[in-house]
Amino acid sequence: MQESGMSGYWRRLVRRLTSDVAELDADDLSRKAEAVGAVKACDCKSGEEVTVLGRLRSVELCPRDAAATLEAELYDGTEGVTLVWLGRRRIAGIEPGRTIKARGRIAVRDGRKVLYNPYYELQNAS
Repeated sequence: MQESGMSGYWRRLVRRLTSDVAELDADDLSRKAEAVGAVKACDCKSGEEVTVLGRLRSVELCPRDAAATLEAELYDGTEGVTLVWLGRRRIAGIEPGRTIKARGRIAVRDGRKVLYNPYYELQNAS
């Protein structure tokens, strides 16, 4: 038992030393999402009620005609999900680099997964 534990340690150490930083970050995000019971974005299907956890890669105001929308790309280590708040220009705490947990019904728009007006929780930086 001790021997397999050490080989696992060395395998993880070698992986951390030889892996790309973005790959390690993606693995870390996936582990955190799994720990809080969130669904991986790659496993989400259109029409499902889901909870996802990830880091916001981008946040932008998208004025469409008269109604503005705030859109943010959430990345959970597997795939991106676009979060869209209709009629909002700004939401305190919704900024690039912030980790959030979002819940809602998945839709697909232009081939991308989207959550419209999701419930969300800002996560502590860790």
